[in-house]
Amino acid sequence: MKWSWKLGEFAGIGVYMHATFLLLLAWVGVTHWIAEQSPEAVLFGIGFILAIFLCVVLHEFGHALTARRYGIRTRDITLLPIGGVARLERMPDKPIQELWVALAGPAVNVVIAVLLLLAILAVGGFQPVDSLSMISGPILERLLIVNVILVVFNMIPAFPMDGGRVLRALLALRLDYTRATQVAAGLGQAIALLFGFLGLFANPLLLFIAFFVWIGAAQESSMAQMRSSLGGIPVSHAMLTDFRSLSPRDPLARAIELILAGSQQDFPVVEEGRIVGVLTRGDLLSAVARSGQSAIVADVMRRDIQVVDALEMLETAFNRLQRGDCRTLPVMQEGRLVGLLTSENIGEFLMIRSALGRAVGARA
Repeated sequence: MKWSWKLGEFAGIGVYMHATFLLLLAWVGVTHWIAEQSPEAVLFGIGFILAIFLCVVLHEFGHALTARRYGIRTRDITLLPIGGVARLERMPDKPIQELWVALAGPAVNVVIAVLLLLAILAVGGFQPVDSLSMISGPILERLLIVNVILVVFNMIPAFPMDGGRVLRALLALRLDYTRATQVAAGLGQAIALLFGFLGLFANPLLLFIAFFVWIGAAQESSMAQMRSSLGGIPVSHAMLTDFRSLSPRDPLARAIELILAGSQQDFPVVEEGRIVGVLTRGDLLSAVARSGQSAIVADVMRRDIQVVDALEMLETAFNRLQRGDCRTLPVMQEGRLVGLLTSENIGEFLMIRSALGRAVGARA
């Protein structure tokens, strides 16, 4: 994710902080300074927020490490002001696997809450909850309450919260995956409308949550429908066959000419009939800004690339596109490069199929 800095790595998973997270820390610091006019209070407040986000990171690692058990890698975990995001390469194939992956995050917060409860009892018990606030009160008790809130909030049965994925997994045990997603997304959007209505008269923060839930549910439903539409269709039906390629010895100026002459963004790099890399538009622009147009393609292209066979199913290829960092997959057939596959190609193919389907329905 752009504007993010790496904080560290655990179990092979990088943890990043987005630049906007600093705005949250600044807001917390200013709030504590206004309330108490004390540097110690500011440091204590920022420390408390960092402790909360440590719990959030552990929550995301719960998802990531459970997904790893099913052969699913996690690209990274990023801290945002609204929480943490673990980018899994793909969702689990089986509903029961998605169920365990979704439950793993809240389960971590339950364990943290139990440990905090035991610690609080060991040091002398609770203070009344009504005496606590975001800027005052025993830190262990406040962290306990935050973890309980995290569990309750994440288990709301609406995408993109964990509860929405739990609901879909349970429905998918009985229903088709696409239908299960549509039901779960519909319930999520109904909850979003409820939050939005309550936000008009109560806490305005509910309006933001409502927007977040509505968009997440719509995206999840759209993605499931797309995957369903791709089932049983070979890559050869949707691939781009009118494309240009480059040689490793070509200067970057040649790639710029091809981009300006047409709509192709990424270029396969071919040497003696073999594909040896892919030059992406992003890598090209970065290299031109750094080294100029005279640099050669071989110094810039990506060599560690994935390819797809023309006879593979589009659904499998689409999942591969989603998992990879490159937006273009070279398509091979009997060892020859015969096409390119991009998300844009797949989207256009589905729109054309949908239009043809409507035309057939109208004639009938």
